Amino acid sequence: MNPSREVFPSASRYPGQISWDYDRAEIIADGAVHAIGVCLGFIGAVTIVVIAVKMERIEVTPILIYVIGLVTMLALSAAYNMWPISPAKWILRRFDHSAIYLLIAGTYTPFLAQMKSVLASTGLGVGVWLSAVIGIALKLALPGRFDRLAIVLCLLLGWSGVIAYDSLASTLPGASVWLLPIGGILYSLGTVFHVWRGLRFHNAIWHVFVLLAASCHYWAVLACLPWA
Repeated sequence: MNPSREVFPSASRYPGQISWDYDRAEIIADGAVHAIGVCLGFIGAVTIVVIAVKMERIEVTPILIYVIGLVTMLALSAAYNMWPISPAKWILRRFDHSAIYLLIAGTYTPFLAQMKSVLASTGLGVGVWLSAVIGIALKLALPGRFDRLAIVLCLLLGWSGVIAYDSLASTLPGASVWLLPIGGILYSLGTVFHVWRGLRFHNAIWHVFVLLAASCHYWAVLACLPWA
């Protein structure tokens, strides 16, 4: 462990509290990543909604659901990771982890709306959103419990679209078909750094992977618009 780090021991006093042992350089690096992410997220959200509203052949609601999930995740992640050590930080941690499920389900929504098979779209949509709601409820009600298992569940939920690959691939443009798994791979690789707490700057590196993956999925959604 870096001797310059100030270690805040975990305590049972606050549910979900963990050891927060990042030094100043790590916090600055992570803050820079979050600042970039929040700014790009808001710009991207406004841009894609404006484009969708101007198009007559596009349903705006799935796009709104997606951008709400994206912006909420970015904002809560920045708030939690940049908030000083205090009881409020551990409350923010609950919402930050919950927002991951919201982002996954929200990202699926525009693509499900494009599918020609109503049965496949409805079945996968209900499964994804039901799983997301359960995950959110568990994270809010049981903070700090089953954290490693939650990572596995997020990955399984994120990759659940593979079961409807044929329906998605036959509907979505080629760019989206490629960008979706690339984003999924980046998220999956990023989790290695997320759990590698012994690596300096691991948190900032993890969040870089999140931004790259989210960017891939953003462009995948954009490619689905009629003009793309």
